[in-house]
Amino acid sequence: GTNGVGSCLATGKPMVIHQTDHFDLTHTPLSCTAAPIFDTDGVLRAVLDLSLLRPPLPKRSQRLALHLVNAAVRRIELANLMATMRSHWVLRLAHSPDFLDVDPEAAIALDASGRIVGITHSAQQLMARAAGVDWRTPGAIVGQPMSRFFALSIDELPSLIAKRPTEERLVRLGDGAAVFGHAIEPVARPPRARADATIPAALHALSGDDPQMRALEHKAARLARGPLSILLHGETGSGKERFARAIHAARIDRGPFIAVNCAALPESLIEGELFGHAPGAFSGALPQGRPGLIEAADGGVLFLDEIGDMPYALQARLLRVLSEGAVTRLGEHQPRPVRLKVISATHQNLQQMVHDGRFRADLFFRLAAITLQIPPLRERTDLGWLIDRLLRERATVYGLRTRLRPAARIALLKRRWAGNIRELINTLDVAITLCDDGMIERDDLPAPPLTPHSPHSPHSPHSPSTAPGSREGLTRALIACDWNISEVARMLEVDRTTIHRRMRKLGITRP
Repeated sequence: GTNGVGSCLATGKPMVIHQTDHFDLTHTPLSCTAAPIFDTDGVLRAVLDLSLLRPPLPKRSQRLALHLVNAAVRRIELANLMATMRSHWVLRLAHSPDFLDVDPEAAIALDASGRIVGITHSAQQLMARAAGVDWRTPGAIVGQPMSRFFALSIDELPSLIAKRPTEERLVRLGDGAAVFGHAIEPVARPPRARADATIPAALHALSGDDPQMRALEHKAARLARGPLSILLHGETGSGKERFARAIHAARIDRGPFIAVNCAALPESLIEGELFGHAPGAFSGALPQGRPGLIEAADGGVLFLDEIGDMPYALQARLLRVLSEGAVTRLGEHQPRPVRLKVISATHQNLQQMVHDGRFRADLFFRLAAITLQIPPLRERTDLGWLIDRLLRERATVYGLRTRLRPAARIALLKRRWAGNIRELINTLDVAITLCDDGMIERDDLPAPPLTPHSPHSPHSPHSPSTAPGSREGLTRALIACDWNISEVARMLEVDRTTIHRRMRKLGITRP
């Protein structure tokens, strides 16, 4: 029922719910004053509430509380925009020149082309009035050029910096109204250092300027030189195999790179695949015999992916190979010497598996001379760089030239990326396929596959071929919802018009 926080969330407006305004009679002694907090994309994210247990009877007594929460929210939104938009132009606005530099009323962030990439709620309402649009409409302001709202261009912003008197920094809105503006230049990112001579190019190319990744690359560059075994640990999709291949490429004497997915090989086949077999060693064995993958890696790198899924019985044989530097084929008694560097990878907690008796402790210590922890995508500071790089790579695969709208870029930067780089690649593949004229809009992005309403859904987009953005995936989603377009739109978190557009583009018609 009616209460301060809930009513503020429902209306998106600051309000006072005073005593008998409350639906629940047990709350009638209270007075609650709440104001909404919007993020830089104009989405309501929080509520600031000030409650009084025994207020004076008149509701007007809470005017000061309403002023306090509104002022605090305005400053919270401004601080958030200033903290997250340092690399963009920021235009702060006020109706009075006296408070422009110290306590502005509103602010917007602009990219180098003059498009709006961030906004406070006060600015959102101000600009919506000036342009005659509804501030609640997604994309009505964020992503639009500033020229739609101001009689001002991006090139004129330097004239509004703080060196000029505030009363001279007048800005005209599209409807003729005047405000005062304070422009703040982008904080230049420190120039990208030259590729560190101690980090080979293959490793250096794994990241932008993320400090965690740079530290890992430094370590990996040194570890690549010697025979020490390396264990790569990280969440699914975080790029463990790519990291292993970069270590291999950084070696002076590279030799072959042999990758083995321990989770993909059936237990009945993995022994023969790893160790090879002698002629006629078992039913179905090749007459001439065959070397195994361990032998094939001689002189190079053996990459054991998902090592935690290796059958326990085979762990002893692998340990013997690593201990003796020799492999014995199935059906033979004479070991064959091998010289290799072992890199293994897992997303599982091998230490816990050792404690539980599911993984051999002696093998663990052989494989994990050192463990390198690959950070998940949500912890990396170079996400923007990675999005641009992968977008170029994937667009090349499809033979297209594509760009991201600001709203789409902001949406990608805000995701949690449970599937890490693999999920990012799938998302970009779907967006490239769905976008029109090479311009990726926010609606072209598929919904995150792991969402509260569909974590176990068979229609969650795990790959481009089964994503709802593909013909097969969208058809499956439509069938699952009995061709109810509204239901499909809710499931994929897009507009109904987007579903109709995708159906036309993919040639899907309702039976």
